[in-house]
Amino acid sequence: MTVLDTRALNRATLARQLLLDHADLSVLDAVAHLCGLQAQEPQEPYVGLWSRLRAFEPAGLSDLLTGRSVVRTHLMRRTVHLLTADDALAWRSRHDAMLRQRVLGTYRRELDGIDLDELAAAGRAVMSDDEPRSMTQLARALAERWPTPGPRALGEMLIAALVPMAQLPPRGLWRTKAGVRNVPLSSWLGREIDLPTEDRSDPVGKELVRRYLAAFGPAASADLRAWCGLAGLPAAVAAIREELVTFRDERGRELLDLPGLPRPDPDTPAPVRYLPAFDNALLGYHDRGRIVDDAHRGLSVAGARVILVDGRVAATWNVEAGTLNVTPLRRFSSAERTAVAEQGEELASFLSDSESRRVRVASAPG
Repeated sequence: MTVLDTRALNRATLARQLLLDHADLSVLDAVAHLCGLQAQEPQEPYVGLWSRLRAFEPAGLSDLLTGRSVVRTHLMRRTVHLLTADDALAWRSRHDAMLRQRVLGTYRRELDGIDLDELAAAGRAVMSDDEPRSMTQLARALAERWPTPGPRALGEMLIAALVPMAQLPPRGLWRTKAGVRNVPLSSWLGREIDLPTEDRSDPVGKELVRRYLAAFGPAASADLRAWCGLAGLPAAVAAIREELVTFRDERGRELLDLPGLPRPDPDTPAPVRYLPAFDNALLGYHDRGRIVDDAHRGLSVAGARVILVDGRVAATWNVEAGTLNVTPLRRFSSAERTAVAEQGEELASFLSDSESRRVRVASAPG
């Protein structure tokens, strides 16, 4: 069985994640290809798409949100994702059990003894008027009936798990600050959520495997599980195994992939890319060694914005007082430092509507 080393996996990831070459895709097609973008920080998807698309205009994404072609909702890993409306409706019920368990993992003591189906029915009844509500407003509407858990535990269970919700614009629009207002997902999108199949064929699980591999492969089953949070996909993998090709990584793990998809030469040059906080190019794997060193693995879950140099996390970045600040994690060559600065100038211009191209690259550690 062919062994793919770390650099080969890195280049495959960059190609699948649209980070090796800027893609000539529409915004909607890019969101679909990437299986959504993590979006708990509302402005971050704009940077993620800017780094991936050849001619990205922020208004295009904002228009998709207001036009209800994409939606912000809790899904993979119980985090807020920006997804196409089609994917949100098709995938939501497959995630129901995981979402409940993840909320219970945080609030099991507070929610002990509560009939979650009864709570869900009450939540749906309150939201049936299609009036947008914050999590706190919904929890308070039910607090008299369930006073013990407190609004946080009650609200998290309702909003993130029991009642599929859409977070309404203006939250998530370009350069707009707005609180979270929720309405039922099916009401906002004008279509019902797809119901789970009554048999065990699990078409949604199979499609999740295929879509994940197209955007993240080659990858191990543990990587698939880390991306979506679902533990029940081994049967789906087994059901489509004849469609797949397999490899090994340097640790001997089996890697799954779809045939015919990009696996570039490991020596393919990789351009500098600025990634937003919580980008799935990092979070979409259990073994993130293909893109980040173990010493810096914590950056991906801490919300640091990172820079890829030669395909790997090599710096962090932020913006303060109109200046884009770069903090290297290792020494840069002269050419790397120039490329980081030049790409930073382009990003600074994008973020400031061409008002600033100021970039400061700090000294390397040591």
